Amino acid sequence: MNEVRRVENRRGRVLIVEADQHARQTLSGVLRTAGYETVETERGEQAIHTLNSADNALMVDAILCDVGGTHVDGPEAIRYFRSQFPGVSIVAMTGAPDTKSAVALMQQGVHDYLVKPVSDERMLNVMGKAVRAHDIFGGATI
Repeated sequence: MNEVRRVENRRGRVLIVEADQHARQTLSGVLRTAGYETVETERGEQAIHTLNSADNALMVDAILCDVGGTHVDGPEAIRYFRSQFPGVSIVAMTGAPDTKSAVALMQQGVHDYLVKPVSDERMLNVMGKAVRAHDIFGGATI
């Protein structure tokens, strides 16, 4: 189930894709405390549905996606996000780091790669940069 958690004077909106409920709520809490609005989903396919469920796609500034444990495999969801939302920064996260996977994800345009457990400070630093890198025009020229 997805849940939007709003904050006053938000710094940006982050979609969190994390299968583990405790981890998802912890990440969301840390981000909200720092001033971010969060949208939480358990799986990649749920995140895809959430982004496309409204008349206009849900506007997010960054996506924090666990690349393991999702029903739609994390890298597959990331490929979809990159193709449909090219201006949105994506941060991949895993508890089972693999250099080959990390390189492949970075080649797909992932903004950064976090290894769990990740400190609050590191996650906030990376997510802050990812939100600031959001390109609302998706690289298109006007």
